[in-house]
Amino acid sequence: MPETTSDQGRVRSLDKQFAPFITAGELDAAIQRLAEEVQAKYQGRRPLFIGVLNGAYFFAAKLLEHMPELECEITFVKVASYIGTSSSGTVTQLIGLNERIEGREVIIVEDIVDTGNTIAHIMGALQEHHPAGISVATMLFKPDAYSHDHPIDHVALRIPNAFVIGSGLDHDGLCRNLPGIWRIIDEHA
Repeated sequence: MPETTSDQGRVRSLDKQFAPFITAGELDAAIQRLAEEVQAKYQGRRPLFIGVLNGAYFFAAKLLEHMPELECEITFVKVASYIGTSSSGTVTQLIGLNERIEGREVIIVEDIVDTGNTIAHIMGALQEHHPAGISVATMLFKPDAYSHDHPIDHVALRIPNAFVIGSGLDHDGLCRNLPGIWRIIDEHA
């Protein structure tokens, strides 16, 4: 369980400290703005949202909550690419897709896009099923870390290349339940 240091407003998770970065209110406003954009683009098309577990559960729920006028479906896949606070560079698909996506508009829902390895892996797997189109919606995007060519179509917030937790994002499985976004503190600075 993370420890909160109230005098500095910091959170400790295992051996790392984190400070507030984006408030829950700021995050919700950005997700609502993004939901309006996505709802307008896909109105009348009945897209399938594919949330990437575990982290995207929070963002997927908030995103769809803000799109009551859009007829859509949602499902989830599970992949892993992080060890501690660094990307492992390899993506392992743990749970596959059970829905038919041929001829459907598909929107991949991610909590965060940094290197883009997870997105590239999922897109490759989805393209084999011949969807009508694939786009990406992410809560957070690190453009400085992104190393792939596919555009990230729908972004709630762009952030610098720093490790963050909260609102679905974790540190070795912990802190997903923290409100807002917390940024790692460089203890050597």
